[in-house]
Amino acid sequence: MGLTKQYLRYVASAVFGVIGSQKANITYVTLRGGEKGRYVAVAACEHVFIWDVRKGEKVLILQGQKHEVTFLCPSPDGVHIAVGYEDGAVRIFSLLNGESNVSFNGHKSAVSVIHYDALGARLVTGSKDTDVIVWDIINECGLYRLRGHKDVITQALFLRDKNLLVTCSKDSFVKWWDLDTQHCFKTMVGHRSEVWGMVLLSQESRLLTGSADSELRAWDINYLEEAKAEGEPTVKKGKTLLVDDDEEDNKEDVDESLEERILSCEKAGSILREARDRVVSLTADRHARVIACHGNDSVLELFTVLSEEEVQKKMTKKLKKAKKKATKAQEASGEETEEPVVKRMLKDEIIRLTNIKASSKIRWVDCLSCAGGELKVALLLQNNTVETYSLKTSHKTPVADKTARLTLGGHRTDVRTLAFSSDNLAVLSASGDTVKVWNRSTLQVIRTMACEYALCSLFVPGDRQIILGTKSGKLQIFELGSGSLLETVDAHDGAVWSICLAPDQRGIISGSADKTVKFWEFELVKDKETSQKRLTVKHKRTLQLEEDVLCVKFSPDHRLLAVSLLDCTVKIFYTDTLKFFLSLYGHKLPVLCLDISHDSTIIATGSADRNVKIWGLDFGDCHRSMFAHDDSVMFLQFVPKTHLFFTAGKDKKIKQWDADKFENIQTLEGHHREVWCLAISPNGDHLVSSSHDKSLRLWERTREPIILEEEREMEREAEFEESLAKGDAPVVPGETQGEAAPAGKKTVETVKAAERIMEALELYKGETRKMEEHRYACESAGKELPPPQPNPILVAFGNVSPSRYVLDVIKKVRSSELEVSLLVLPFPYVPELLKLFNSYIQQGLEVELVCRCLFFLLKIHFGQISSNQMLLSVIDELRTNTLSKVREIRDVMGFNSAALQFLQREIESKEDVMFFADATGRLEEKKKKRRKRERAVLTIA
Repeated sequence: MGLTKQYLRYVASAVFGVIGSQKANITYVTLRGGEKGRYVAVAACEHVFIWDVRKGEKVLILQGQKHEVTFLCPSPDGVHIAVGYEDGAVRIFSLLNGESNVSFNGHKSAVSVIHYDALGARLVTGSKDTDVIVWDIINECGLYRLRGHKDVITQALFLRDKNLLVTCSKDSFVKWWDLDTQHCFKTMVGHRSEVWGMVLLSQESRLLTGSADSELRAWDINYLEEAKAEGEPTVKKGKTLLVDDDEEDNKEDVDESLEERILSCEKAGSILREARDRVVSLTADRHARVIACHGNDSVLELFTVLSEEEVQKKMTKKLKKAKKKATKAQEASGEETEEPVVKRMLKDEIIRLTNIKASSKIRWVDCLSCAGGELKVALLLQNNTVETYSLKTSHKTPVADKTARLTLGGHRTDVRTLAFSSDNLAVLSASGDTVKVWNRSTLQVIRTMACEYALCSLFVPGDRQIILGTKSGKLQIFELGSGSLLETVDAHDGAVWSICLAPDQRGIISGSADKTVKFWEFELVKDKETSQKRLTVKHKRTLQLEEDVLCVKFSPDHRLLAVSLLDCTVKIFYTDTLKFFLSLYGHKLPVLCLDISHDSTIIATGSADRNVKIWGLDFGDCHRSMFAHDDSVMFLQFVPKTHLFFTAGKDKKIKQWDADKFENIQTLEGHHREVWCLAISPNGDHLVSSSHDKSLRLWERTREPIILEEEREMEREAEFEESLAKGDAPVVPGETQGEAAPAGKKTVETVKAAERIMEALELYKGETRKMEEHRYACESAGKELPPPQPNPILVAFGNVSPSRYVLDVIKKVRSSELEVSLLVLPFPYVPELLKLFNSYIQQGLEVELVCRCLFFLLKIHFGQISSNQMLLSVIDELRTNTLSKVREIRDVMGFNSAALQFLQREIESKEDVMFFADATGRLEEKKKKRRKRERAVLTIA
């Protein structure tokens, strides 16, 4: 067998150029007891970046895996942050070390909202799949899934002192859930369109909702059970905007006797926003004193909620004014008037604070109240920028001061062109307004220069200057040393789509939408201002064509020139005479990119028809046509000195191909939007790509070889695992499709965990059978025979017993995946598992975990277990053993708790004594020093 061609793997190295992704919100976080309001967390594609806004630096990266981040929520204690992803997963990261140890899988699509309860022990998540799930963070498991909404969940809030949850959705409903019974007891239908956000105000006695119009609607919440306990009469209203969940479709008046046992809501009024479009985000600070909201524009509106004392003062002033006015009116008319009554309105309680005008459209906002009445506001803008503002809420007319702006680490618009320097160390990226040069090793920006809308770029030989081709038809030349624009050349009448360096490095060619290809030579001319020589380009020749030019390329031997035209063909000309040589036709849509191999023998073309064609440059014959991407092929480039090339497509993928064997070598997945362009370093070790998700990604070549058969096998396995997870969810016998459901979902991990438990049980059965056979053989022989060889797996785990091995396997299943793994487990394995659970409880092994598994299995297999006579004795033993062992553990915990409280009291009393003794000693020292000072003064006198 001959030697196979060896390919080396390219792997993702870094993500840069993105300051904050638009899909997820911005939030203030605290790092290691640092200054409040100094750090903000934003999503950066699949990662989370923590920025120090004062220094403008990235201080922590929370590494994601594959899917885009969609929501962020810091914990109340500020130690953790919950991150929701596009695939419905939720991971909780520690802000101390950036690691994630807890993950939850329950949603089928992107997480749209996350919220902690006041203690930080529970987490509620809402999703695009319309479900709301409540998670137990301490036990690392899902509590329940709440169904009822018909569209994307836009907000979910726990009530602080009651076990209630309020959610709103794009289906225009606000729902109230009783978490004790896990059902929706009230649905508010007072909105005519989507509810985009809501906040709880005034010690949770008021709800403020933002919809698709310019109104912020306020609702008064009355907790009826409290009112009854205090002896207040409850008034039964005849008409309301609240209906029972089962009758929400007809939206008629209903009997409220059952509904209003917990609370009632009544519309209190509306606050008018200045913006006319929908509320994009509505948020409040932690104390719910300041409300921030904005629409699809660049204006942030701030409102302040007055305290009860402030409202009373305001009402007293209003009453005095009304009385004064009434007295004047009485004096003028001479008739007695009634005592004036001032009605308390919503505008007396919630007043406009100020407006903040950002530099671009706002996407997300977060507020933070600091000491001294200072309010800090962080804005994530739609142009890849973060801005922070500060204002004093105590001032009569507060003015917001811009405190920071993060712009240096990324472009405002999509990067449309990339280039590597000849020494592989610098990367050029250009967008609609700026061109940046990056250090490849540190990923820091070296230079940022303002430019016109750039479409193509290159480094001039020597790497001291760069040339850009722009949408307006100009060529711009920049000096990297000074970061200045040397010259702008009016090169074409249409957009310059492509420029290419001549192989002799003495000039360039440019192809434009004005149907011309122009040849330019480098020249050094004397600058009139500085009297020093500077680089310029001089026009030498023009090739006129019949269609718009989309791409141009010299062959490395400088013999041929390839030009891609809008008529879907590629024309090949001789460079010296510009005579026509070949026409490459076959693409159904225009060729957007092309490249010629280092030996000038083959040309590869990528088209908007999603195909890549490989042609011979000797006769223009098509060697192979390959379906390359699921959307337009945007960029194509050969790896230097090889016949391997990379393609980038609008399908978010980058693929490597072999032009000799016509095979796909590997696919680089990472971008979350269309990939616009890529650049390969001259030594072929690095690849940089840009995308519509605003990110630049660096890929590097490793020493790891790729075996194509193994790659295909891994792809098939990944597809099979995906199909496993997408299969029907396991059905729990006897469970109806109601409002509440189990929180977990079937994933590849849960299926694998169930398989591991089954394998462990099979091993246990085999070992048990082997021991029984050995015992029977010993009895038949009448003497002790040597024991059978233990299973190698048990030996590897330290010669553990088979039953202990099963327990170890169950322990290794993630807490959040345990229930779903047991749900997937077939029933024939359950009787054996129940017998093992009995032995574990008798021995006192992992009683809490075993009880959790036992109760879940009894719940889902109740019918089959109760009808099985063989399991009657096992269940009876489990009942007695479980009760006794749980009582023992409870007694131990109670004893330990009492002992710890006693120790705490002892330590506190000792500390108090020590503290006072220390204070007395310091007082004596101070007295001594004072006496010495007085003596010294007397001596001098």
